[in-house]
Amino acid sequence: AEATVITVDRGRYRCLINNVGAVVTAMKARSLGRTAVIVGDRVRLAGDSSGDEGTLARIVEVNERETVLRRTADDDDPFERPIVANADQLVIVTALADPPPRTGMIDRILIAAFDAGIEPLLCLTKSDLDDPSELIAMYEPLDVPIVVTRIGAELAELRSYLDDHVSVLIGHSGVGKSTLVNALIPGAGRSTGIVNDVTGRGRHTSTSVIALELPGGSGWVIDTPGIRSFGLSHVDPKNVLAAFSDLAELSDDC
Repeated sequence: AEATVITVDRGRYRCLINNVGAVVTAMKARSLGRTAVIVGDRVRLAGDSSGDEGTLARIVEVNERETVLRRTADDDDPFERPIVANADQLVIVTALADPPPRTGMIDRILIAAFDAGIEPLLCLTKSDLDDPSELIAMYEPLDVPIVVTRIGAELAELRSYLDDHVSVLIGHSGVGKSTLVNALIPGAGRSTGIVNDVTGRGRHTSTSVIALELPGGSGWVIDTPGIRSFGLSHVDPKNVLAAFSDLAELSDDC
């Protein structure tokens, strides 16, 4: 059976069987060796793929990935971590306040998106707490689409960007990713946390990467745990320059 990995937990892979809609639990076949299997991977299952309680299928093949989003813990970390496969849109979720925006983090995630060949989208949350105009002015020249939201507001504009895409949500803890996911997908049940008044940081509440289908089957959202840092030691500068044709020309003599 052909399937898509929707979440991973301690060596068990929850997979959605394509065209059937059944969710099964699988383990990795020994023949795959050290091949990593991540959320978003399109895989081939063998064995019992009925999904009945107590059954376990085997992942015997991982199809070639169209895109891979990677990160390292910091810029000196030699170990890159593939996070999500086959996403075509990266939604950088940033709160306008509580916690305040970190432009360095936004820039780093943008670089990772350009490196992976994934289209970025900047989603600014909590606009009831602060004015988004300054951040919008900073990022509009890059032609990165920007959506502004606030708690309880209609999410029609964001939904229009998510339709027909596989979108991975990235942002640091407390910016409101899980709140967005719960509003977009009723019943998603992503736990939400509060921001520490002293440190201005949020708690990690979502502990796993999970792919969730949007209502109506119009696209997928992949929620990721809040991050504190986004290292780029895995990124080849040439790939980043390729995303900016004007810079690429100027860099020839560097």
